[in-house]
Amino acid sequence: MNPPPLYSTCKMSAPAAFSDISKAANDLLNKDFYHVSPASLEVKSKAPNGVTFNVKGKSAHEGPIAGSLEAKYVDKPTGLTLTQAWTTANALDTKLELDNNVAKGLKAEILTQYLPTKQSKGAKLNLYFQQPNLHARAFFDLLSGPTANFDAVLGHEGFVVGAEGGYDVQKAAITKYSAAIGYSVPQYTAAITAGNNLSVFSASYYHRVNAQVEAGAKATWDSKAGNSVGLEVASKYRLDPSSFAKAKINDRGIAALAYNVLLRPGVTLGLGASFDTQNLNQAAHKVGANFTFES
Repeated sequence: MNPPPLYSTCKMSAPAAFSDISKAANDLLNKDFYHVSPASLEVKSKAPNGVTFNVKGKSAHEGPIAGSLEAKYVDKPTGLTLTQAWTTANALDTKLELDNNVAKGLKAEILTQYLPTKQSKGAKLNLYFQQPNLHARAFFDLLSGPTANFDAVLGHEGFVVGAEGGYDVQKAAITKYSAAIGYSVPQYTAAITAGNNLSVFSASYYHRVNAQVEAGAKATWDSKAGNSVGLEVASKYRLDPSSFAKAKINDRGIAALAYNVLLRPGVTLGLGASFDTQNLNQAAHKVGANFTFES
């Protein structure tokens, strides 16, 4: 029998992480659009001993096929998770997660990477701390630099405010800083972020209109690149309990369509295409398909 963790796992109303303040809008604009690669395949399975396997393969419009084999084991009584992956780039990745073992609300990750062909090694330590109204994270690259990145978000009654910063230990210099503010309720979210050392500003909005329809938009302005503002709008429509369709378009006239359907339990098909609406007679369009098998 495994010993219990030092602190029991509990659900806390912590705000979103800094990178997730605009997650609802970003997911609507970027997730489940399958034209990014001509074909991709994902197979998920679970062994009787609880180990889950995830095999991914993806072809590129330009470039070689990429893939990975991942195995994950979760020991719930101790809050320990071990993940190992091997990629087509011949990289061996290992991640050890400790959740609520050291302190209540604290999760630690130790990540290592080894490339045998290049004799290259990497090691990182990530820390996540969640409490009611607080979500703080720290990321340390132990062999490169070393460098450290920190971010923290405070939340209260739907309002969130956050900031992040980067620090190079060897150079004793701040490498980056960003800030964000947002508001979230179950029906809609809105956020404003200032990234890239407060030089790139974006405003995003997400609205769950009803059980079938979602809509969102994002505007981005790079103060160093000029006065033009980039704009993307997207919508998702659930056709029935087993399928949905998505569409988006940006200010450059690039439109994308996607369709996702559950063919049978454990088998999902995704189809997608993108079009340059200003140059329909040119070969700049892309199509793609995705199969996901889960057992």
